[in-house]
Amino acid sequence: MFRGNYPAKIDDKGRFKIPTAFRRLLLEKYGPDLYVTSLSGENVQLYPLKVWEEIEKKLINLPTTNPVKMKFLNRCNYYGQLVSLDKQGRVLIKPLLRDTAAMNGEVSVIGHLNYLEVWNTQNFEAKLKTEPVTEADMSLLDQLGI
Repeated sequence: MFRGNYPAKIDDKGRFKIPTAFRRLLLEKYGPDLYVTSLSGENVQLYPLKVWEEIEKKLINLPTTNPVKMKFLNRCNYYGQLVSLDKQGRVLIKPLLRDTAAMNGEVSVIGHLNYLEVWNTQNFEAKLKTEPVTEADMSLLDQLGI
């Protein structure tokens, strides 16, 4: 499982090195191939290709007229690209997503169990402040047994 937050830096070409702890797990469990995408454009989601293919298997069984399926696919494909880690363990983020998500300089690579999210560190810290965990959130987590 991908856990924790590790800092990284986006270089001038739009690449960043996946932090060692995440890279080791990624290569051992999933291999070097990733689907890089976003639902909102405010962050970057890195799915090991095997994990992304499981999502696609679920989506293919939904009708093509399902509006939520179409909304999800339109966004994921608009921002998405298939990539492989290079020999230095770096990932390239395409310019469209790099610009939309403000992927420059310092970023935070955050584990989300079976995928990674990358955020502009300042934007993520601002999000944490403006979207605090509420009593309703805690109640829902309690209902889920967490």
